[in-house]
Formats: sequence, structure tokens, C-alpha cells
Amino acid sequence: MAPNTPNAYDPAAAVAAEGRTVNRNIAEIVNSGLAARYRAERRFKVYGVVAIGVALAMLATLFVTIFAQGWTAFTTTVIELPVTVEREMVANAQGEVTTDSLAYANFAVPMRKALEAQFPDVTGRSDKRDLYAILSDGATYRLQNMIRENPELVGREILLEAPVAADFDLLAKGQVDTSVPETERRLNDNQVAWFQTLQERDLVDSQFNTILFTNGDSRQPELAGIWGAVVGSFYTLLVTLALSFPIGVAAAVYLEEFAPKNKWTDLIEVNINNLAAVPSIVFGLLGLAVFLQVFGLPRSAPLVGGLVLTLMTLPTIIIASRAALKSVPPSIREAALGVGASKLQMITHHVLPLAMPGMLTGTIIGMAQALGETAPLLMIGMVAFVVDIPGGPMDPATVLPVQIFLWADSPERAFVARTSAAIMVLLAFLVVMNALAVILRKKFERRW
Repeated sequence: MAPNTPNAYDPAAAVAAEGRTVNRNIAEIVNSGLAARYRAERRFKVYGVVAIGVALAMLATLFVTIFAQGWTAFTTTVIELPVTVEREMVANAQGEVTTDSLAYANFAVPMRKALEAQFPDVTGRSDKRDLYAILSDGATYRLQNMIRENPELVGREILLEAPVAADFDLLAKGQVDTSVPETERRLNDNQVAWFQTLQERDLVDSQFNTILFTNGDSRQPELAGIWGAVVGSFYTLLVTLALSFPIGVAAAVYLEEFAPKNKWTDLIEVNINNLAAVPSIVFGLLGLAVFLQVFGLPRSAPLVGGLVLTLMTLPTIIIASRAALKSVPPSIREAALGVGASKLQMITHHVLPLAMPGMLTGTIIGMAQALGETAPLLMIGMVAFVVDIPGGPMDPATVLPVQIFLWADSPERAFVARTSAAIMVLLAFLVVMNALAVILRKKFERRW
């Protein structure tokens, strides 16, 4: 048969047709697999968005819950009462008003008389005791301070803003259900009626709670403040920073620039990485065994707390400092050595200044971690009830996370709001410290 007849077999055309079939099958397989990969990618994106949304929802729930419980602690309730302090009450035997005579005077008497004047029909001893319970002990302290600062007020009528007790503060803020039976609440019907009468007379007012930021701890919620814990945290972090930063930077420089690469340095590096993951309470046990029992340092002192937190933050600072040193290009080192600088001069004059922003960032993150630690400080006694404001690193003190722990464990209902308020203050400090780390990194970071 002639090759050009229609029924003639063409091998080239058959191969081309077979190739097109194979290519079409491969394309179909690739397209079907590509569609499956696209679907998997879209599912992965959805999973990521859902995960982020759940995390943000939980975070928002946490912040909303803390704020809803804690915002009321930033205000306090006071009663405006006309009070007169008689000279006979505060004067000494010579009729003079001195610092000693003011210290021994009973300022609760004029406060009670001023309150009795508002309710002259209250005559029974038990009823008077319930009436006096409206005022906080802080009212007498406030009156005493006013007379001490201005003795000329003796014998005059003073309009004093007297803070109320915690239960009445909750009543003024609408957190006491007066519809329940009297036996199921801390305030009886007479006390509720008396306080409502004071409110009707416009004698009850709300003002910013400065006590929360100026006082130390107290058994009475209306007198409890966080200033003692804030000062204790300051001294503790000061000791931690003074020890951990130079030691951590020196260790990082030695391991990265001077130490020989052998099995011993590898062992040290592995142990540093492992120490960064050790539970913090282990460092507290170490501090209890070494600093308190062996060296005999005082319990509850910021010095001991700073030493314990130094041990805990050192691995973090060393790891961050080594990463900062590694980020400096080798050309910087080679150029410094090429112009005749010694290795120490190369490190101190060129490498360290360029790596310092990263080191500071790691240090601030380590300090923020130390600020929020509680477990190691509980082991060295910083859980003690401390009323006085510490005057130095050797004085007994507590820290803000431990103060939150103590208030959360208190049965007094008024401490719930103060616990949340203290958490808000602690979160504010942590946010500021982390923001400072980000700002330092953005401002001084070098891109090579």
C-alpha cells in the first residue's frame, strides 16, 4: 500500500499521539494533586486563623475579667464628717500639744462623736459598736496626720474625709446584695440603713484610692496597698540586674570569643541551655539551702531574692548575649585585627558595642521574667506579712507577685478587687519592660 494512502500507518504520528496522551494524563495527575495541595493550604490557613482567634479571645477574656474585678479598687469611699479635736485630748500635762502627746492621743474618740452626732437616736452599746464599724481605722490615722501637720486645727471644727471600712465600701459600690437575709451577709439591717441615710445626706463620696499606691500590706483591705511590694520588687530587681548582667555578658564573651571548642565547653553550653528550662522553684530550693542555711543571710530580704533570681535569669542572658555576639559579622573582627588591635581591644571596642542592643534586649526580657516570678521567692521567705516599706535590700520585704498571691488567698471579699488591681499594675510593668526591649531592638539594631 502506498505510504500516502489514508489507511497507511504513520509511526511518527502514533508516537506523537501517544506522547500527547501521556502528557495529558500527567497534567491531569498534577492538576488533581495541585488542587489537593491548594485545599490543604487553605485548610492550614483556616486552622491558623482559628488558633489565633481562640488565643486572642482567651487573652481578651482574661483582661476583661481582671479589669472588671479590679477597676473598683482604684476608687475608695469616704464620709465627710465635721470633727472637733479638743485640746484636752491631745495636750500633755503642761497643756502643750507636742509630737509625743499626739502619738498617745486617742483620735478615735472625736471620730465616734462626729458619727454619733449624725445619729443621736443610737444609744445602745451594741448599736454604737455597729455604728462605729462604718469608719475605717484609717480615719483616725488621717485625723492624726492632719493635726500633726497643722496643730492650729486643735479646737476647731474640721471637715474630715474619713475612709469607710471595706464592707461599707463594697456596699457603696453596689457589691453587697441587701435583698438576702441579714444572717447571710456581714452587714446588718441597721448598718445598711445608717449608711444609706449618710448617702441621702450627701455625706458619702468616692475618690481616687491613693492608699493603694502609697501603703504597704494590711489585714484591713481598705488600708492595704502595693507600695511596699513595689519597693521590694525594685530592690530585688536592682540586685538581680547588678549581678546577672555583668556575669552573663562576661560568660557569653568568654564562651563565644575566648573558650576553646572542646568537650568541656560543649558540656557547659548544654548545661546552660538545660538550666534555662529548669523549673524556677528549683532555684528557690537552691537559695534556701545555700544563701539562707549556709551563708546565713536574712530571710525575706530583697538581697536573697535578687541572688536567687540572678541564678534563674543568668541562662537567659547568656544565651541572648551569645546570639548577639554571633550576629556581629566576622568582617568587623577581621578589620579590627587587621589594623593592629589586640583581641581584647577588638572585642571591647568593636564587637561589644555592636552586640550590646541585643544583649540589653535579652537582659530586659530576663528582668521581666524575674519580675513575674513567685515560686523561688516563696522558698526563701518573701511570703511573710510585711507592713513596713523596705528601706534597703537587707530589710524584710515582699514582691508584687507574692503580694498578689497573699491577697488572692485572703478570705476577705474586698481583697478580690485589690488582687485584680495589683495584677493590672504588674501587667503594666511587664508590658512596659517588653515594649522597652522592642524599642531598643528597633532603634539600635544593625542590619548587615
